[in-house]
Amino acid sequence: MTTSKNDPLPQLPPRNPEAHKGDFGTALVVGGSRGMTGAAGLAGMAALRGGAGLVRVAVPEVCLETVAGFEPCYTTIPLPCDAVGRLSDLAVPKVKEHAADATAVALGPGLGRSEELDRLAAALYREIEKPMVVDADALNALAVQPDILEQPGGPRILTPHPGEFARLVGKKLTGKQRQKAAVELAGRCGVVVLLKGHRTLITDGKRQAVNATGNPGMATGGTGDVLTGLTAALLCQNFEPFDAARLAAHLHGLAGDLAARQLGQISLTARDLIDFLPQAFRKSMTT
Repeated sequence: MTTSKNDPLPQLPPRNPEAHKGDFGTALVVGGSRGMTGAAGLAGMAALRGGAGLVRVAVPEVCLETVAGFEPCYTTIPLPCDAVGRLSDLAVPKVKEHAADATAVALGPGLGRSEELDRLAAALYREIEKPMVVDADALNALAVQPDILEQPGGPRILTPHPGEFARLVGKKLTGKQRQKAAVELAGRCGVVVLLKGHRTLITDGKRQAVNATGNPGMATGGTGDVLTGLTAALLCQNFEPFDAARLAAHLHGLAGDLAARQLGQISLTARDLIDFLPQAFRKSMTT
């Protein structure tokens, strides 16, 4: 087993003065539902702060105006939805159409739960060839279809918190047992697992890295959505999945540390992480 916890973090190269937005990729965020529009919005805003050249947020059509109102710098895509405002599996062809024009896809923030969403998540996980970050309810959808996990259509980064991870592997584990299970899951499925928590673990089944940034103030709703968007943005900028996950975890935690230093841990929100990402990038690039 190659352990990468002490390896230098990957770095973004300086930008060419003649660069244009197309040089930094297009992130497609797929998620949102009535009552959970903020999750998709946070992921989209984080993808912008993460450096993606273009960000498109695909959401249920009933949520479009709300999500569009969060941020003028991304575009929105309306998708078919069910009667309660969650994506319908009829959205699969349109998502695949837009994914063909994207560099990386983020699937799951605010998605919600339904049998249709289980089918949607399975189809997109298996059929989209572009790199994909899979989070939140997309992970829960795959957890009830464990055979699908071993059929990724392209590079995949799974970003579970401990509860989602327990559902993916079918049991609650702690400590070294959970770490061992994450390595096994990544190797068996051919994916990168970013297991969130204190000292987040990143593994592709052969290599492991442990993130040292972050603080308890980040234990608040929406911070995982920020990590999802940030990771997708790094995939858009030509990082391979293991390095994208390592750098995203570091920057995400560092933004949280910088925010907590100024605002305190108790009042920290997910939106604060987005606001402090520029400082995290600058600090990371000078150390």
